[in-house]
Amino acid sequence: MSTTSVRPTPSEQQPPTGSGHQALLEAPASGGPRVRLRYNFKRLADMPILYFAALLATVLLAAITRTLPDTMIVGFAVTLVFGGVFIWIGNLVPGLRDFGLPTILCTFMPATLIFFGILPQNAIDVVTTFVTGAGFLDFFVIAVIAGTILGMPRTLLLKAGPRFAVPLVGALLVTFLVIGAIGGATGFGFLNAILFIAAPIMAGGLGLGAVPMSEMYATKTGGTSEQFMGDLMSAVVFANIICILIAGFYNFLTKKNYKVFAGFNGHGQLLRVDRRATDLAVPDKRSAASFLSLGKGLMIAGCLFVLGTMLNAVMPILHPYAWTIIAAALVKIFKLFPEELETASAEWGDMLMTYFVPALLVGVSISYIKIDEVLASLSNPAFVGLTIATVVVAALSSGVIGWLCKFYFVEASLTPGLVMADTGGSGDVSVLSASDRMHLMPFAALTNRIGGALVLFLTSVLASAFLA
Repeated sequence: MSTTSVRPTPSEQQPPTGSGHQALLEAPASGGPRVRLRYNFKRLADMPILYFAALLATVLLAAITRTLPDTMIVGFAVTLVFGGVFIWIGNLVPGLRDFGLPTILCTFMPATLIFFGILPQNAIDVVTTFVTGAGFLDFFVIAVIAGTILGMPRTLLLKAGPRFAVPLVGALLVTFLVIGAIGGATGFGFLNAILFIAAPIMAGGLGLGAVPMSEMYATKTGGTSEQFMGDLMSAVVFANIICILIAGFYNFLTKKNYKVFAGFNGHGQLLRVDRRATDLAVPDKRSAASFLSLGKGLMIAGCLFVLGTMLNAVMPILHPYAWTIIAAALVKIFKLFPEELETASAEWGDMLMTYFVPALLVGVSISYIKIDEVLASLSNPAFVGLTIATVVVAALSSGVIGWLCKFYFVEASLTPGLVMADTGGSGDVSVLSASDRMHLMPFAALTNRIGGALVLFLTSVLASAFLA
């Protein structure tokens, strides 16, 4: 039996004080009040700032001279150093950092640098290949899904799952009707408000939102998908900003320990169960793990995704992520794995959530977000107002319906509410990291895939009936 382990650093043994990833992203362990963290700005990405600066200079010099190798390890290097810088800058601003500024910078600053022609093309090419070709998004999301499901209490999974459909479907229907009514009253149009604002936003991401909807609308109208893609993408991306801001506001309320009403804030816990929910609490984040355990966790996550992909090939009605969630849930519910394998999966997921979130956000920003398309749509006041209204209605309706189903309002407002209105997998990371509740990722992924499929179905029916 191996005794080799990953030893916690001094910053891991104490409440994190660095201005790197841990200070922003580590979720508090239990349902108690959050502790306001102090930031040590002499450390960056949890290392002495001068050493980090040397690493950053190396990457920038290679990118400027076009000598960055287009490989997976370099993709990690580029996204990690850029993510570390943006997190550090975001944490320099007191107050705004509590509203998700570090996450917003990671999500949109790289795309802005591309828009102004500042980011070297070599770095853009390497990161785009890393994210879209090497599958970094899958690598991260699957690790979090597997780790969180297999690491959560079995009782929580059994009690929360069946109730989850009620706020999901309820928030979707309320949002469609309210936004359609606002669109009709303002002259934007009842159907247009639903098809071009609410539907792409509430589809749970670009994969089930803007991309297939642009093709669908083009087929029905005889146009091209490019005619619709800019507006649909802008709605989703702008909505994602609003989602992050609201999530950051929830995190601010959590840190201040505000209690608006009974059952308002679960401090990361999902369900309210007779105020005696110790068996439903999310386990503490681990600060150390054995090397062998991390390796087993990686292997289990990868194999669960293989299973999910095979099931998707046979039954394509669900995305591979959704099938992976179902597979992991069945393993947990029926106790198919011993505790050591469940622990290994949880430790692997915790490791990625602790250090790799900024890298993922930077990668997605470089690969997918186009600032010019966002700016073009933002020039329309009706578009802006309806987009903001969609996110607010989704968050409030999901929170209220969830509260009625014994969820905490904030947690139900986040998922399924806000995570249905963000940009999907990467948006989930942004929203949940801004709210400091990354452990809700399985519920967020489930929301996106099941809810997104329902939205796409409803949109297809409406487009077939009313678009010509």
